[in-house]
Amino acid sequence: MVILGLGSNCGDRVLHLQSAVAKIGKIVVDLVCSPIYESAALLPEGAPLEWDITFLNMALCCKTILTPQQLLLEIKAIEKKLGRVERGHWGPREIDIDILAYDDLVINEENLIIPHAHLTARDFALIPLADIAPDWVYPAKGNFYGKTAREIAGSIANNLTKTSYTLK
Repeated sequence: MVILGLGSNCGDRVLHLQSAVAKIGKIVVDLVCSPIYESAALLPEGAPLEWDITFLNMALCCKTILTPQQLLLEIKAIEKKLGRVERGHWGPREIDIDILAYDDLVINEENLIIPHAHLTARDFALIPLADIAPDWVYPAKGNFYGKTAREIAGSIANNLTKTSYTLK
């Protein structure tokens, strides 16, 4: 089981999420989507005021025969095809796709960390993940080792707003 996190805060956010889900659906099977949430942007210190744009976030649960590195290459290509423009660290994004979890793998490589390095601290990633995979068990050593997504989600602050947006 693979869990991807998606976010968008530029342009037609719903369309960007919808287009990403459609493209991801061509490289995976058994795709399940979480509800869409709205969250405040995380901003680096000194970020321009125009970067403070609300995000729409969701998670996808799916299966794939791709390796984690192959999947990373595919999702980065999807981001590019959907017009993602690099604006700097934590800058606004047309679409952002992250691998949040891949089975019970723990990977710590220069370009890929699984589970996602900040998963347990980011409600906009963890809450949608818990919606679609509540019994997924956190495999990395540390405070959350062996806990389910539901348990971890219940232990963090939740500042999200569930939206009524739906994907076509």
